[in-house]
Amino acid sequence: MADRGFSNASMNDFATWAPVLRLLRAEKTPGPAAKPVRVSGRIGRHGWSLALTRRTPPPGRAAQWEDTREENEAVARVQSALADAGVDNVSFTAAMEATGRTTLRLLGPSPAVEPGIGTPHPGALVLVEGSVPEPWRRLPEAFPGAAPAPSADLELLERTLRERLTHAIGATEEEIAAAEARLGIALPDELKVLYRVTRARWEDAGDDCDAVDGCELSSLDGLHVADAASRRSCWEFAAMEAVSTPPDAMVQGLVGSPGWIAFGDNGGGDRLAVDLTPGPRGHRGQIIMLSHEESVGAGLVADSLTDLVLGRFGAEPGGSGARRPPAVARVNVASLKSVEAAAHPGLEVLSIGVWDDAPLSLAPVVGLPRLRTLTAYPGTLADPLEIAELTGLEYLELGPQEWRVLLDAGAVPRSLSAAAIEVHGDQDPVAIVALANEILGLWGRPRIVHTLLEGDLGPLP
Repeated sequence: MADRGFSNASMNDFATWAPVLRLLRAEKTPGPAAKPVRVSGRIGRHGWSLALTRRTPPPGRAAQWEDTREENEAVARVQSALADAGVDNVSFTAAMEATGRTTLRLLGPSPAVEPGIGTPHPGALVLVEGSVPEPWRRLPEAFPGAAPAPSADLELLERTLRERLTHAIGATEEEIAAAEARLGIALPDELKVLYRVTRARWEDAGDDCDAVDGCELSSLDGLHVADAASRRSCWEFAAMEAVSTPPDAMVQGLVGSPGWIAFGDNGGGDRLAVDLTPGPRGHRGQIIMLSHEESVGAGLVADSLTDLVLGRFGAEPGGSGARRPPAVARVNVASLKSVEAAAHPGLEVLSIGVWDDAPLSLAPVVGLPRLRTLTAYPGTLADPLEIAELTGLEYLELGPQEWRVLLDAGAVPRSLSAAAIEVHGDQDPVAIVALANEILGLWGRPRIVHTLLEGDLGPLP
């Protein structure tokens, strides 16, 4: 951004924000002279959410940077200031009088708060530092009978690869050993054969891309363990997931595994991995694919690397991630019609959505041993204080009024690792941030910074 002359912009300088505020003010219909216009938004170093109308490009032409030059340059000024301050993103709200006098409130950051998604309101509040939802803590089960597939053939694999890659440069045993030491895991024999034939480095510029059809190989330095930490997801989405491995599964329905060694991708962001922790009916060393569009599970691609190279694909392409476990229940106008219908001993996640009937009681799920997530659309609970009886909750998402009831009664569950405030409509972000800071304070977590700036945008043109 420095080449645009923004290097001296400060995040806490009103002038840094003025171009963005003028654009937002221009979108608003002027109200009565005595009533200020209020705007809000979020700007991060890698994206932004602003209520601005963008011009439609002429027919037959795609949108171009020039079409949104004013917006891009105004946002870039703020982004440069964020980068200089070491801040990833910040929300804001501003009240602008007809005279141009403006009160701007910057809301953020806090290391304990995830960014809101498409909204100026805070995202999930991480109440326990470093905590992750239960599916991200789940480790693979051990199935002692798991063995390599009969199709795994080291000699056939090496011969086929050398026929295809006549000019490839293979990795040395020392390089393979170094990769194993870095990963902390011994590479399976088939994978060693692959890298002995080709080290898959870009600088070799050979025909290595033809080694495995549909796979862009990683070099040894690019090999990584596809564990849960490599599949990041924010709390408000991750807490809604559940993992399950049916008795007939080839692949364990996990977020990630210390036995999934990613060695390439399909060119579309989906990772290919050798699976050393297969499901009950799987083979050790089978090839799986982790979709970049999903956070849980993987699909079986081939029973072995030999099969993959020879184009013999597996019979379970959907994988364990294709089935939503019954541990997740949704009660709303389009799904389950009662909390009773959702209740069973294996329930982990209860989501109460849009509801057009009488508010619901949580009594049917009190005492369920595995219930860890509750989200409830504002106004759907008959008695929010029933939440205090759900002693195993690790994530709770409620509307502002429901949170107010719990806070006033001192009934916020202390078992929580994270929480969120469900906001609908044009609610003042300042009030929501104050509520969020009250919740964060119960755990002694860093609060959302509230910075007040004042300035003058000048009268409307």
